Amino acid sequence: MSDPAPGIAQDEALARIRLLRSPNIGPVTYAQLFRRFGDARGALAALPDLAARGKDGGGGGKAPARYSAAPEHPVSAEIAAVRSAGARYIFHDSPDYPPMLRHCDGAPPILIARGDAAVAAQSCVAVVGARNASAAAVRLARQLAGELAERGHAVVSGLARGIDTAAHAGALAAGGGTIGVIASGIDIAYPPGNAALQEEVAAKGLLLTEHPPGTEPIARLFPARNRIIAGIALGTLVVEAAPGSGSLITARLAGEYGREVMAIPGSPLDPRSRGCNALIREGAILVQGVEDVIELITSFQGVPRSALREEAGIYAPQPPEEPEDASEVVTALLSPAPVSIDELIRQTGASAGAVQMALIELELAGRLERHAGGRVSLAG
Repeated sequence: MSDPAPGIAQDEALARIRLLRSPNIGPVTYAQLFRRFGDARGALAALPDLAARGKDGGGGGKAPARYSAAPEHPVSAEIAAVRSAGARYIFHDSPDYPPMLRHCDGAPPILIARGDAAVAAQSCVAVVGARNASAAAVRLARQLAGELAERGHAVVSGLARGIDTAAHAGALAAGGGTIGVIASGIDIAYPPGNAALQEEVAAKGLLLTEHPPGTEPIARLFPARNRIIAGIALGTLVVEAAPGSGSLITARLAGEYGREVMAIPGSPLDPRSRGCNALIREGAILVQGVEDVIELITSFQGVPRSALREEAGIYAPQPPEEPEDASEVVTALLSPAPVSIDELIRQTGASAGAVQMALIELELAGRLERHAGGRVSLAG
């Protein structure tokens, strides 16, 4: 097996990938385990005992009698597939990891990339919008993306049809940087009609995904993709969007991350403009040209709201504390209705670390679901 990532010991890099690919482990749990045990090797070794404790809390669960972490062989095969695709891994503590994404709650701890990671270190602006966009909106998105690229700003989007395609194409035509974030494996082009554009983004900019090679772009993966788009950028510009569209999810996440949310107004007679008009009514900045965008992102002071943490805070090792088992009381307080973790800490009177560990145990046992906004509930 070739080295998955320069600068990280091969066994630790393999352990990190295995940890993230193991059952019932997502980005939040991964980060908490990493903090608790100091590295992925220690966390991986502890998984069976943690899952057993979560199952023993009563009520059964989805986990098998003995929890099994992701085996080495499939992960080694994944690493080989990444290499075969001309891609590489970027870990959470790599210098190449997108700096604005690094401290967002729920950010992917491992990315798979093709292209120049330095593009993500530029001032980035997300440009998103409708797949079935109007001709005027497509032209405007291409123009704005080109003008942003000409002025040294990288354009981030999702390689979808319509506005996304126009944004990438405009940035590339201007000779600037662009970042495409996809909801599939690095070896899969979606939509197929954008295969040539995806290759150009990888060759001249940066192509990113959090999914292993071979992952098909199913519907539930797109909202997760959108959080990466919003997290990388200083601000998100919605050019055209219908109510309930994925672009509005990206805008909402950008607001939660403390980034600028911008929208271009449109005719109230066109359903494709109603999402943007609603964003403006709810407080998004009305944008009429590139100068408006540049003014907002250049005045951004880098002091976002609570979703951003101090440098390395998400993965900083936890200080030693007295052993404390909060499993029974936490389990008793949980129900199928989501509740905030802060509320669990308040009601249990236990330390934050003890409550988090109890939640990890339940999650590994398949008995916990995590929701947006730091809320949790019993599974099923």
